[in-house]
Amino acid sequence: MSSILTNNSAMVALQTLKSINSNLSQTQSEISTGKSISSAKDNSAVWAISKVMESDVSGFNAISDSLSLGQATVAVASAGAEQITDLLTQMKEKVVAATGENVDHAKITADVTELKNQITSVIDASQFNGANLLNTAGGDVTILSSLDRDAAGAVTASNITVASVDFEAGLDLTTIDVSSAANADTSLDEIETLIQAAVDGTAALGASQKRVEDQGNFVSKLTDAMKSGIGALVDADMEEASARLQALQVQQQLGVQSLSIANQGAQSILSLFR
Repeated sequence: MSSILTNNSAMVALQTLKSINSNLSQTQSEISTGKSISSAKDNSAVWAISKVMESDVSGFNAISDSLSLGQATVAVASAGAEQITDLLTQMKEKVVAATGENVDHAKITADVTELKNQITSVIDASQFNGANLLNTAGGDVTILSSLDRDAAGAVTASNITVASVDFEAGLDLTTIDVSSAANADTSLDEIETLIQAAVDGTAALGASQKRVEDQGNFVSKLTDAMKSGIGALVDADMEEASARLQALQVQQQLGVQSLSIANQGAQSILSLFR
């Protein structure tokens, strides 16, 4: 039945055209933003997951900075500890030389004094951003290393604590006396003790430095993996979007023509009255 009041064909064509235009608008949005899900209305569940992951990525970026700062702090202390170990080894040579009777103990004492002063200087200078793991005032250094999220969504911070080796208190340089052969002979055991303490401290710092470095590498890889995961959830497939855009543009043109044809149907009724 034909009617001049109700045009069912035009209504169907109009609804089809609206649907095509809606899909076309969504596809154009995907192409312009690069995301298939750019807001909560697109897919609330996936959008919520992506936003939580994005917040975690921001947190891990801050953690990466913290680890870099901590790594630099431990690296400076480790370099200082290695230098002190070398200086104590040089001091041992002086102590061994001073055990002889036919040596100039005054000159050897002067050399040992300079080495002691150099060790003190290295201890004081081995600081980064005010943190010094080689002196008493520095204390331990706590480095933010991770954010751990459990199944319920609760987040806790993890830290790496690098213990101070405190060479300022642990290396008693006053026990080294080379003013005579007898004193130098007594100082041999003392210098061995100091060297062992320096070696142990340097090894501890090296192990901590390696741990902080490994954690930094892990956080970097974890951040990249999370970014890839977010992309897989919300990024648009540009090849698919481009193909869909062209198809929808053709459908839009056909929809407009279809609506035009449907609207012309009422005109044919006039021929019945001729």
